[in-house]
Amino acid sequence: MADEANRAAFVELQGRMIDTTGKIKQLQTQMRSKEGEKKRAYLTLEELRQLPDNTNTYKTPKSLLLNEQEQKLNDSESAIASMQTSKEYLEKQLAEVENNIRELLQQDPGLARQILSMTVQ
Repeated sequence: MADEANRAAFVELQGRMIDTTGKIKQLQTQMRSKEGEKKRAYLTLEELRQLPDNTNTYKTPKSLLLNEQEQKLNDSESAIASMQTSKEYLEKQLAEVENNIRELLQQDPGLARQILSMTVQ
């Protein structure tokens, strides 16, 4: 009975680990995308700042385009900060799940042998 309970607990912990790892990877992808947006906005701003103030850029005054790019830069920075906080939280959850799995396998060496025999086949 305890063997089945330990096996069920392992399967549940394994599912949580897979889910959390997937969420971390998704966040990392989103962060890379936002970093790219931030870099594009920064580079655009650098180029715009070199133009004279009365320059029309792509059908809009320079000042409007500057404001737009500064807003994109700020939005990207705040989104990255928020995602970083979420990523740190998920990494803590992942570490907790890994510790729980480790403890479970230390408590039930028979379960550890069963798992190892399944992965070797």
